[in-house]
Amino acid sequence: MRFKILYVTLIVVMIQICRIVSDQNLTSDSSTPKNVKLDTIQSDPVKVSSASVKKEKPLLQDEIDDIEIIEEDVTKRQPEPIVPATSAKSAVTSPKEPFFSPIKTNLKVETAQTTNVVKSSTEKIQIQPRIGSGKSGKLQQPFAQQTYFGDGGFSYGDSTDNYDWDPENRVAPPDQATHQGDNYAITTQRLQDIRKHFFYWFFDKDSKGGRGDYQKDIHASMPQIHKNFNFQLPFYGFRFNYTRVSMNGYLEFSDPPEHFTYPLVFPVKDWPRRNDPSFIGIFFSKCRIGRIYATDYDQREPGVYFRMERDLMTRTDRFGVEVRERTMWDIREGVVGADTFIPKHVAIITWKNMSFAGGIDNSLFKTNSFQMVLATDEVFTYAIFNYAVINWSAHTEAGGDTTGGEGGVPAFIGFNAGNGTQAYEYKPYSQASVLRDLTGRGWANGFPGRHIFRIDEKIMLGTCNKDIDAAHLPLVFAPEYGNMLGGTVVNISGPCFDPNERVLCHFDTEDVVAHVIDRNRAMCVQPFLKAQGYIRFEISVGNERFKWRGKYFVETPATATDRIFFETDAVYKKAPAEIKISWNKYNLTANLNAGVRISLWGYRESTIRPQLEYIDMIDASITNTGSYIIAPANYRNRWNPNNNDMQFGFIHINLTNPTDYSGLDISPVLWSKPIPLAWYFGPQWERIHGREWPRALCDNWLRTDRFLRNFAADLPLCPCTLQHATYDKGRYYPDPDCDKDSNPTCLHHKGAIHCVRTGQPTEQGAQQQCCYDRYGFLMMSYDQMWGSRPRRNHDIGLMPWNEAGKVPTLSTWFHDVRPYYSCCYWQDEQAVGCETYRFERRPSQDCVAYQAPGVGGTFGDPHFVTFDNLQYTFNGMGEFVLAKGNDNKEKFEVQGRFEQVHRNVHGPVKATQLTSIATRGNTTTVIEIRLRPPHAQWRYHLDVFADGKRIYFDRPSLRYQHFHGVTVYMPPYILNQSEIVVMYSSGVGVEVVENAGFMTARVYTPWSYINKTRGLLGNWSFDPSDDLTLPDGRVVSVNLNNFEAIHRDFGLKWMLADREIPGVGAALFTREFGRTASYFSNESFIPVYQREPKDFLPANRSYDIERASELCGESYQCRYDYGMSLNRDMAHFTKNYFDSIVNIRTTNEKRVISCGVLETPRFGRKLSFDFTPGARVNFECNEGFVLMGDQRRVCTPQGRWDVPVSGYTLCLREVYYTQRMAWIAIGIIFAVIAPIMLCIVCGVYCYRKKALKEDPNFKMTLPRSRNGSRANLRTLNSDTTDSDGGTLKKKKKWDLDEDEDEDVTSSEGDKPKQLGRRSLRLSTGPDAIAEERDHDDDYPPSPRNNVSPTHEYSPTFSGAEHSSGNGQAGSPVTRLPSGAIRVLPTGSNTFSSGSSSPPITQDVGLPRPQNTRSTEV
Repeated sequence: MRFKILYVTLIVVMIQICRIVSDQNLTSDSSTPKNVKLDTIQSDPVKVSSASVKKEKPLLQDEIDDIEIIEEDVTKRQPEPIVPATSAKSAVTSPKEPFFSPIKTNLKVETAQTTNVVKSSTEKIQIQPRIGSGKSGKLQQPFAQQTYFGDGGFSYGDSTDNYDWDPENRVAPPDQATHQGDNYAITTQRLQDIRKHFFYWFFDKDSKGGRGDYQKDIHASMPQIHKNFNFQLPFYGFRFNYTRVSMNGYLEFSDPPEHFTYPLVFPVKDWPRRNDPSFIGIFFSKCRIGRIYATDYDQREPGVYFRMERDLMTRTDRFGVEVRERTMWDIREGVVGADTFIPKHVAIITWKNMSFAGGIDNSLFKTNSFQMVLATDEVFTYAIFNYAVINWSAHTEAGGDTTGGEGGVPAFIGFNAGNGTQAYEYKPYSQASVLRDLTGRGWANGFPGRHIFRIDEKIMLGTCNKDIDAAHLPLVFAPEYGNMLGGTVVNISGPCFDPNERVLCHFDTEDVVAHVIDRNRAMCVQPFLKAQGYIRFEISVGNERFKWRGKYFVETPATATDRIFFETDAVYKKAPAEIKISWNKYNLTANLNAGVRISLWGYRESTIRPQLEYIDMIDASITNTGSYIIAPANYRNRWNPNNNDMQFGFIHINLTNPTDYSGLDISPVLWSKPIPLAWYFGPQWERIHGREWPRALCDNWLRTDRFLRNFAADLPLCPCTLQHATYDKGRYYPDPDCDKDSNPTCLHHKGAIHCVRTGQPTEQGAQQQCCYDRYGFLMMSYDQMWGSRPRRNHDIGLMPWNEAGKVPTLSTWFHDVRPYYSCCYWQDEQAVGCETYRFERRPSQDCVAYQAPGVGGTFGDPHFVTFDNLQYTFNGMGEFVLAKGNDNKEKFEVQGRFEQVHRNVHGPVKATQLTSIATRGNTTTVIEIRLRPPHAQWRYHLDVFADGKRIYFDRPSLRYQHFHGVTVYMPPYILNQSEIVVMYSSGVGVEVVENAGFMTARVYTPWSYINKTRGLLGNWSFDPSDDLTLPDGRVVSVNLNNFEAIHRDFGLKWMLADREIPGVGAALFTREFGRTASYFSNESFIPVYQREPKDFLPANRSYDIERASELCGESYQCRYDYGMSLNRDMAHFTKNYFDSIVNIRTTNEKRVISCGVLETPRFGRKLSFDFTPGARVNFECNEGFVLMGDQRRVCTPQGRWDVPVSGYTLCLREVYYTQRMAWIAIGIIFAVIAPIMLCIVCGVYCYRKKALKEDPNFKMTLPRSRNGSRANLRTLNSDTTDSDGGTLKKKKKWDLDEDEDEDVTSSEGDKPKQLGRRSLRLSTGPDAIAEERDHDDDYPPSPRNNVSPTHEYSPTFSGAEHSSGNGQAGSPVTRLPSGAIRVLPTGSNTFSSGSSSPPITQDVGLPRPQNTRSTEV
């Protein structure tokens, strides 16, 4: 034992002696040594005293030659050209310097002496650093000025004028960080000079005599040191404001495990039982500080250097400006997608001359030197790895030999997020023998050995990798999205490019040839893609197949990021005076003097293949000012016979001569949103169709649309109220064109505050749209032109996208939006075409039969509310089936993962919480929504996976993403990805919400799944008794307060595994880093089964029990969660989630009674659009029209409009109204008189028929009129002389004949004349009677032949005044015409048809005597 102690003591003493000797040899002292040798001369200007110089030996030629040999060795590597971000082929050709620049032995002596001896005491020796032998090219700046001005402005005082600003100066600049003052202007040449050095600044001295950036506290006994950033550094999803700088080649953010096993595997699979450190590993291996030779060029002390420069965006001092500009341009040119990055904070960590641990002999001289540069703006973070020298690869614990550090497991190079989340290993170099190739790979900024990564949210390599090969290699490109119309310039990185090789880009179904920029970058211009969402993006280099692959997101023209802005809505009008447009001028080029051209493109579907065609040039060359005014009057005389059938299109802007500004014949393209083209084609349409050209265009569309299939039958019905629409998560999502949270303009739906659309197209590709007014009620096209309108084509199109009628957005505009302009927007609302469009072709569907979905959910610790509102608690650990259904047409599965709640102050918590949701439809894309760790929620709260690939929703065009059979979106009012909604074509929806690290999931199912669901959310049958149904169909009957029975007999039966389990299925979750379902599942986990905190908390924690009741009130779920976790946030959101699901269920169960559509009369309007019970709707007609029918209708409580009293409401023009009323009168007359006449005829016929049966000789004679009867009387009783007898004093012209003193009212042809009553004479002789009998055809007898000369007619004729004789036998008898009454005189002075006829008396014209009766005939 004593020998062991002595042995250890001896080793410690020897180590201390070695350190002292090393410090004496390698540490620069303030005093000048006696002998100044060349190998100890620093690379910065040093003033040497004359006494020291005089004692120096003359320089020998062989020593100088040796130095030149070293120089040749370290300058072998030459850099690749550097391409600024704003130029493509113009490059900076700067030589790669090693991290130390070789010196030039130019001894500048103030007096004319030899280079070896300086005699004067005032003479000084200046050793200038050697500039690399490579040629330096001109840096093409993004601005036209020769002097480059950094972003934000710069300045530096005169106090540092004596400081040597050479990048290789070992003395740190004075600490004078300033943020205001005179601007320091960094010139192009200066920026180029500092960027041509390989290593960034690191100093081992400062102006105060200190050791600069050197970390003297890092050594073998203390391998790491804590550093505070005082800013937020985003790294791999987390954010840190500190770090630990380790001697072992990494920056650490959390504690590592107690020991490592090799090869290293991250993340640590045993987490959380073992620590999983978060780190950035540039060379993760056990190191120790090495030593340098006296002949080494760079004599800075071996060890670890750390320098941090903060607040660079506002720095105006020279060093701050130069750090920012150098870092900014290195990253912008080195990483695709970093064109706008400006570093705010920079940390420079340098490991110089680091040897491996466990080495012996001269292993301290076997050293590696590398540097890490971290740059961040607190949103994006980039890491630059500079590998200057790598002489060893593994330490002895990893199997490396003790003298050379060879063999074994080489160092780990990569990144680990920590907490068991994710890791990135830099293959093929990490832990592989090709690790030494790091010094000759990368080629970032043209330097071999420089590798750049983006590391904030995910790790993205910015440099090429030529040492890997596989069937599927990750391709890095930016931007990762583009407009479907094309023109997006995509920068590509991944493979190492050769300018002499052909590079082909494959976008879904389209191929384009790429432009090679340098070894690290190529460019592809996206073509016109008839697709949407994520598509395949692959490249082929040379003769290789397409093995570099990625996913490229295609934005539809309607949802793409706005690039061209319209200042007003004039572009949508029929004939605007001017159209003002604007764009971001830097989206095309940073050169504001560049020329751009504006053109017009149109779209049509005249064949099976869609056609996007060029129409006209708006302006061929204008300066890139960012704005332009289009004057439609300039295009009135244009004639485009091949394109004038295009009614909508796009504005297109690109560079006029792109080669003048980028060196390549490619240009970015800016597209506008779809716009109607009446402002351009209006005059041409007028020449073709006349002044009513909108009507002609509308009529043409109506004829075409009537031949197309009926699409409305398959559409879901619109909810009656806005509240129902927002809670129907499975069928409707917010309309981006009319959204109360993000876009309230509602251009096509004036008066609406919110619209919703169906998420997935029907089988025929249609889409439903529902808009709601300020009162939250459905707006219908029957009421106004701004109402809801279904669409024949869904905005996302229908597969295959390359056919007419199926193209995303374009087919929607062609079939649904385009006719809206020609039929309604450019015509009157009451125009025939508009009403046909509104009432017939695109009518709103009412909500009478709408059925709200069922809803069930889980939340908290965890608690469940089934579809039938059964509430229970189940604390299972693992992955379980929440709900699954099959309606014989569509299937769906929703699965949940439950993990143990984090520890509280009293130890582990025996409860679980929801941490992930996975869902799938029939054969749709699998969507997983996963809770991020609390410290990783600074930007995104939830991770979303689509078929295993992370997707993000942080841009407007990415908020709504459509995959095969499923739509995933983040509500517009959410900015941190804390709420995600998944929608399926079956109408099933899944909503996941996160707050303060706690999730809830709600599942919405349509009525087609009634009695067809299973899982932890139960069977939806409106009967809670069968909710606890097992996978085999058996129903469990347990007490809901018995948590143990629910856990054992029901919940665990729905646990998932990676294999298929009958009735349960297989897990859908994304597996990472080798984890399986068993990693999360623990069937033996025993939670707390008691319901109330007072039952499971000890008596000495009465405060917690009281606190639970105080926070939660009557909610047992909230009390349980607080008692278990002691987390107030968890209890609060448990109660909040429970209240939310109860409110949603209450709203959905509330039936809205609707009376349905009440059509607006044509040429009229409704004064209100309400359709709920009690609504009273009044009608009015336009000017010049008359209202007919009921002026008001009432919605009854039974959900029907009341029956109209006066008929259905109509609005008629006044002339039509008059005609209509006339016809109505005629109709009424005929309707009344015709039945009366028919009855009379029938009665007479029946009477005559009956009389003929009794008397076959019966003849029914009736007088035709009263005048006819009186004429007969006059004929029979008047004399031949016309005399009024003193009773008629005045004659009337219609009673008397002028010539014959007779009253003849009718005498034409052979027809007998009808006499007036004053000329009527009574014929009383028998001759007259006989004549009548013998000559029936001559009736009535001529008054001239039959009048009696002896008697005058008197209006008071009576039998007392005149006498008459009996008729004679054999006299001719005259036959009466039909309808006449035979009037014959009798001997008894009465009229009768026979001898037995009753007497007839007639007194007319005089007062009737009281004792006399008279009868009018």
